[in-house]
Amino acid sequence: MAKLTARIAAIQFGFAIGVVALLARAVQLQIVEGDKWAKEAETKRTERRVLEARRGALYDRNGVPLAITQEFYHVGIAPNELNDPGAAFRLIVRTLGVPAAALDRDFRARKRWIYLHGPYNATQVQPLRAIDGVHLDGAFQRFYPSRELARPIIGGLSADRAAGGAGLELALDSILTGRAGEAVLLKDRAGRRYASPARLVRDPVPGNDVVLTIDAELQEIAERGLADALEEMKAQGGDVVFLDPKTGELLALASRQVHPGAVPRASTFTDPFEPGSTAKLFTAAALLRNGLVDSTDAVFGEGGVWHMPVRRSGSRTREIRDVHVHKGNLTLAEAIRTSSNIAMAKFSLRLTPGQQYDVLRDFGFGTPTGAEFPSESRGMLARPDRWQPMYTRASVAMGYEIGVTPVQLASAYGAIANDGVLMAPTLIREVRDPSGTVLFRRTPEPVRRVLSRETAGRLREYLRGAVGEGGTGGEAQLVNYTVLGKTGTARRFEDGRYVTGKYTSTFAAIFPAEDPQLVVIVKIDNPKGSYYGGSTAAPVTRTMLQQSLASRRVAINRGRLAPPEVLLAPAPASAAGGSASRKPVVVVGWPYQKADASPGPVPVPSVGGRSVREAALALHRRGFRMSLRGLGRVVRTAPAAGEPAPPGATVTVWAE
Repeated sequence: MAKLTARIAAIQFGFAIGVVALLARAVQLQIVEGDKWAKEAETKRTERRVLEARRGALYDRNGVPLAITQEFYHVGIAPNELNDPGAAFRLIVRTLGVPAAALDRDFRARKRWIYLHGPYNATQVQPLRAIDGVHLDGAFQRFYPSRELARPIIGGLSADRAAGGAGLELALDSILTGRAGEAVLLKDRAGRRYASPARLVRDPVPGNDVVLTIDAELQEIAERGLADALEEMKAQGGDVVFLDPKTGELLALASRQVHPGAVPRASTFTDPFEPGSTAKLFTAAALLRNGLVDSTDAVFGEGGVWHMPVRRSGSRTREIRDVHVHKGNLTLAEAIRTSSNIAMAKFSLRLTPGQQYDVLRDFGFGTPTGAEFPSESRGMLARPDRWQPMYTRASVAMGYEIGVTPVQLASAYGAIANDGVLMAPTLIREVRDPSGTVLFRRTPEPVRRVLSRETAGRLREYLRGAVGEGGTGGEAQLVNYTVLGKTGTARRFEDGRYVTGKYTSTFAAIFPAEDPQLVVIVKIDNPKGSYYGGSTAAPVTRTMLQQSLASRRVAINRGRLAPPEVLLAPAPASAAGGSASRKPVVVVGWPYQKADASPGPVPVPSVGGRSVREAALALHRRGFRMSLRGLGRVVRTAPAAGEPAPPGATVTVWAE
């Protein structure tokens, strides 16, 4: 009996030990390690997914898309979830355009999951959204509808992540990048994921859109004009800048490098060059601002060759030559008109290095312009205490020993066009949130007054002479509107020395002479054949201005243009030898429009089947604005092709 009692006690003790162990394990799993195992279970049953935010778009000043983000989809098919596999198979083949034979093999192989990478756009996947068993995985992709238009300025995304990598994409990354969302996906035993609206943690917030100051049509004129010029001149590269001098808005920036091994870059911002004679105007500005010259002061032209004393003792000289020889005396205006190196060198000796340096700094040289572009060069302008007093003053007066970017040069000429006020150059016009609300609108930002209104007007008169009769820039002049400008030709500095036979040709223009609206800088690197700025860069400037005037969409305010010049010429004498008829022959500019004429409705051009860029250009040339829906080829417009609409109206374009 005692043995039986002992056995029962042992069994009870064993059960007690088991219960205690079980309770201890339960406490360990559910209380001590409960959070750990709950998280592991959650991980196996669910998956947290980051919901990518749409990146903001970049538009030109007229709404032409330059960089946009479009959502694309990858398609996953779970055959066991399809209610009608045959109907789903036919719809998938028809809408996505996948090979029927390959998809049929996947179905017959009884795969649990079929993945179609695509990517497919929203129009293609729309019919599949309502089908059970078809799962859509959305992703964003960056597109540049205008292809290579302004690409060195627009830049691009990084190769390893969806963030700005270069150009404005990098500079504006914090504005364009949205805030990512988050969702929890359910997973089954096979690892398949299922979206659940109730498990959305946070909605993604799209990035803001940015409207640039760039005019897409003017940009195309600049790029095409530069490319044609480089091909014709067999040059190594070049730059073109269009700037509004009253606002500082950069309207077009074209850069091109064609020499072997060249990497496309925005050299308008990044590559300083010696401006040659286009810088003579700034020495003239320093002389006038400091009251060191008047309209009657003149210096001797030395017959085209001058041995300038480099030291006051005269023991060392420097030979300076003029291309356009003038044997008599030259005033400052005549020195600018004939681009005399000798006269400008002599006039510069009236300035101290500090006076010359201060004016150049006030024009913005030697410092970044502040435009919204990464890696902008500050150029090159040595402090006056590092100048060789006589040598450097003459060099700077002729446009040497100073490095400027095309944008800096455009900004400086803009100050002269804007009555002496330097404006901050900008690429940004507006920032808008995803709903279209304007968050920021750029207003013109004056930097400083460099010159008085009277001095700026006097410098513009010097430029008028430089493109007039006897000037070096006559090839830039238009028939009906007056262009102001200055040529520049500088020997190229490479590998620490000036290279014989290699030149940089430049032309700086202000258009029109009265109430200027544009500053144009054209730079040609090492043209073959004729290399003077007057015969290379100046004609390119004239051609681009002619094309800009012929286009109705370019950012030129026709209402501010002075009426085209009307030339009155007597008719030829009669055959009988009588006196000449006094009836005038009137020559007017083209295109001609009466002052009281109001443009009537014009038919909307047919753009069906064209790319978005081609459609935009066709509509803009007719004077219409464009509102874009979708990407790809144009399928329809409203108003439809051929329907009359007033110029300036908005045409909605649908593309797929």
